[in-house]
Order: sequence, then C-alpha cells, then structure tokens
Amino acid sequence: MRQLVLFFVCLFTTLQCAAGYDDIEAAFRRHKVVKDVIGLAPPKLLKVAFDSGSEASLGNILTPNDVKNAPIEVSWPAKSERLYTLVMIDPDAPSRANPSRREFLHWLVVNIPGGAVSLGDTLAEYVGAGPPEGTGLHRYVFIVYLQDGRLTDYSIGHISKYTSSGRPMFMAQKFADKHELGAPIAGNFYQAMYDSYVPILHRQMSQGNN
Repeated sequence: MRQLVLFFVCLFTTLQCAAGYDDIEAAFRRHKVVKDVIGLAPPKLLKVAFDSGSEASLGNILTPNDVKNAPIEVSWPAKSERLYTLVMIDPDAPSRANPSRREFLHWLVVNIPGGAVSLGDTLAEYVGAGPPEGTGLHRYVFIVYLQDGRLTDYSIGHISKYTSSGRPMFMAQKFADKHELGAPIAGNFYQAMYDSYVPILHRQMSQGNN
C-alpha cells in the first residue's frame, strides 16, 4: 500500500513539473487569475514548495497552516546573469464575492539574481494565507517577472511581516507596468480558506499597525 501511495505521489509530481503552457493557461483562465490579476498566463510553471511538504499546483487547495512559513523552494527556468521580481498576492480580499481590497500583497522580492530569491531585495516580507472566517476559498497567486535592469525606485519602501499597512490594493499589474517588467514569465497559485492559524497571523500583522 505504501509503495502504491508513493507511486501516485511521484506520478503527481512528475505531471506537475511537466505541465505545459496549455495546462498553465487553462488553469489560470479557469480560476480567472487571467483577467482578475494578469492579462496573459505565464508560459512557465513556478515551483513553490513549503516546509509542510505541500506545494502550490495550479489552484490546488492548501491550508493556511500548510503555508504559514515562507516557501523553502521557489524555482523557475532562470538565467544566472539576469534579475527577476517575485510577487505573491491575494486577489480575493476580503472575499471573492466582494474583493474591495484586491490585491492584498503577501510577498514582494525584486532584484533576484539568477533565481536566488534569498539574495534579492525583499520589499514586502512574506505572510502566509489569512482568509477571514466565512469568506470561502481565496486564490494565492505567485508571479515572476524578468527585469531589464536593477530596480531602485521602489516607492512602497519596506513592509514588515508585522504589519498589514501597504499591503491592500497593491495591484501586481500596475507594479509591473510602472517598472516596465512586461508579461510574467512564470507563475503558480493555490487556494485556501480559513483555519485555526488565521487568527494567529492576523495578530502578527496587527503588531505594526498600532
């Protein structure tokens, strides 16, 4: 039985990694990430893996507890000599039915050298999924852009993980347009709804708002 489970896990992982543009576009359109967040689906799948053992996989359902810590791996077909921008947003804030705070910024790193996220400039520190109770599933979208050069005019400054200030109504597309980043080159997303970790996260983000 254990061997059978491992077989299907390996098969799922292989299929996920082998996802082509048609699969990515279909998922981004089916979940309306194309239209609500970006105009075009990214051509490459972004791998996003967490220390819980969970991974984002084109709209799969994870729990806030699964993703409470920053991903241990974020990877894409990066070129060593180029710089990249990584954005994570929730377009369903405070709910998908009433996204009046779209998009809520969860993570923003610029000037990432050759795909090494830890070496980039973190403008917004990572905060995990925190959908309010009773608001159903939220989409959590990761997008990578290729930069033409180093970004220096950040305007938003640095956003701590202990504050929600500066996070609502971020708009990834506007940030990309302002810095002439073009269309996203890689992306992925998962969905999550309220669980017992959410109040802990909300208390964390309220510390810097006082």
